Amino acid sequence: MSEPGFRIEQVPVDDPRAVALRGILDDDLDERYRDADADDTPSFAAKREAALAVHPEQVVATLLALDADDTPFGHVILRRLGDEWELKRLVVVAAARRRGVGRALTAEIVDLARRGGAARVILQSGRMQPESLHLYATAGFTPIPVYEPYIETMPLSLCFEYVL
Repeated sequence: MSEPGFRIEQVPVDDPRAVALRGILDDDLDERYRDADADDTPSFAAKREAALAVHPEQVVATLLALDADDTPFGHVILRRLGDEWELKRLVVVAAARRRGVGRALTAEIVDLARRGGAARVILQSGRMQPESLHLYATAGFTPIPVYEPYIETMPLSLCFEYVL
């Protein structure tokens, strides 16, 4: 899929550019949620980390948004979570925001899920991610209850679905 000024490319989940962008996302989320997670015990933090883990065998697609010079600046994963299809690890680097990258990546994930036979796409986010919440709402995602594997360790998550 191509968009003005960038293109979207499917890559392996372990593509070094994808791994690097997920690292940027991890750093951003660590900063946003640092105070909220400050009182976690090590065992609870480990449970949360396990709930957030994306295992390669679950990944249906990993997409990158690339600039004209092949610089990666956006990332998203579509994974199978049991019988569900889940949007995970959406990130757009700060310098590339407000160009429609997040919207294009989200739309491509929804299209891949639709073509794969999904009934809906679900996702988990949080209150400290207002930009993401705005994107999901304007892209047509609607709120749903917190779902597994997030119920125990992130009961205040904000979860959404896009019905196909």
